[in-house]
Amino acid sequence: MADATARNVGPIILIGPPGAGKGTQAKRIAERYGIPQISTGDILRENVERGTPLGVLARDIMARGELVPNESIFDMVAQRLRQVDCEHGFILDGFPRTPAQAGWLDAFLEHEFFENLHRGVCLPIVIRLKVDYNQLVKRLTGRRTCLAGGHIYNIYSQPPRVDEICDVDGSKLVIRDDDREEVIRERLTAYELQTRPVIDYYERKGRLVCVDGDAPVDEVSNQIWQVLERPAVSN
Repeated sequence: MADATARNVGPIILIGPPGAGKGTQAKRIAERYGIPQISTGDILRENVERGTPLGVLARDIMARGELVPNESIFDMVAQRLRQVDCEHGFILDGFPRTPAQAGWLDAFLEHEFFENLHRGVCLPIVIRLKVDYNQLVKRLTGRRTCLAGGHIYNIYSQPPRVDEICDVDGSKLVIRDDDREEVIRERLTAYELQTRPVIDYYERKGRLVCVDGDAPVDEVSNQIWQVLERPAVSN
């Protein structure tokens, strides 16, 4: 672990559909290397809650039912990536969502961010978690949530000790609307349509690495460690 946390891993992008395990793996990466997990959704909410100029602008745009424009998202992401905890690397969650955002990120990292830190150009390692479609549906429809404490279970892979009851506080577990099968299938279709161009972008750049997301959690993590630590081994 000491060797892992001492290395500069640079930017990491995790790509995968809902239920692929991105959240779990992002937390493990963050702990192993001591780098932050950065969610554009969290950045947006934080700016709105703090009432920053960008947050006020975004809040007004969302109140009109419109999408926050790329320029505002870019400014928020840039501000976050300039913070000192990103110096050795970071994990991006939910960004980039389009080839245009991926192109902006490449330009930002190449011409401003890591060159300013005298580390040379350091473009992102992009890890795609590939999971079978039917397995994804099973994972997501099996989720049960404790509304009282936010604890999450899965009736197939991580069931509660008592059926439909939270182990921690005894509250009844529920199926969130987002975890109903008809909603899940729509989400997966939308994900595929939206994300495919981003996958193609990084594949053309030669920076896309696929790992088997169907494997057990620890095995998926080991695949990721091999990807992230391969350059250090070759030096």
